[in-house]
Amino acid sequence: MLMLVWSFVGACAKTKPNRVRLETTAGVIRIELSDETPLHRDNFLRLCSEGYYDGTLFHRVIRDFMIQGGDPDSRVHTDGDSIVSPPRTKPLGDGGPAYTIEPEFCLPWLYHVRGAVAAAREGDDVNPEMRSSGSQFYIVYGRSWGEGALGKQRAALAEQGIEMSYDMWNDYLQYGGTPHLDGTYTVFGHVIDGMKVVKAIQAMPTDKDDRPLQDVIIKKAILE
Repeated sequence: MLMLVWSFVGACAKTKPNRVRLETTAGVIRIELSDETPLHRDNFLRLCSEGYYDGTLFHRVIRDFMIQGGDPDSRVHTDGDSIVSPPRTKPLGDGGPAYTIEPEFCLPWLYHVRGAVAAAREGDDVNPEMRSSGSQFYIVYGRSWGEGALGKQRAALAEQGIEMSYDMWNDYLQYGGTPHLDGTYTVFGHVIDGMKVVKAIQAMPTDKDDRPLQDVIIKKAILE
C-alpha cells in the first residue's frame, strides 16, 4: 500500500527521502516526509533533531479517524508522571511553538489516505488561512469506504472546488482514510512501517476528551 501511494510523487522525490523513526511505548512508527511540502518537512525534521517530541504523548485519539501528537505540554517522564509545571487542568491540544506554518496543499498527490501524516491546526473560525500548528501532527487511520459513501464524499469535495482524482478514488476504496480533510489540512508525509502500531493506538479506550486511558509516549523521534 505505502509504496503504491508514494509512487505518485516519485518523479519529484529525492533519491534518499527524509525519514523519521518514532519510538513509542506502543511500538515503532516510521515516517517518510514529502519534498513537495518543504516548509512542513524542514520544520518537522528540525523539531525531531532538537528532541522536541521526546517524551510527548499521542494525546488525542479517535477510533477510525486518527491519532494526534506533538503538544509539548503533554511531555511526561518515561514512568508516565508529568514534567509540565504546573500540572494541566484542561485538555491537552493547545501547546506548541509561537509560530504557525503556511499551508502546503499538494492535491492530487498528497491526501488523507490511511497512513498519511498531516499537520493539525486551529479551526477555520480563528484560522481562516488554514495555517498549520508549529508542532502538532496527526496520523490518519480513517474508515473504510464503499462506492456509494465515497461518492458522497467526492461530491462534497467538488462543491468546495476540490476534485477527487482517479488515484485518490481507488486508494480510498482500497485502503480507507479521511477524504473530507483534503484541501483543508496539509499532508506532509506517510507511514512506511508501523501501521499495526497506529491501528492499535487508534483503537485504545479514551476519556471524554479523547485522551487514551493508557498514555502512549513518543520516547524518541530519530532522524534516519
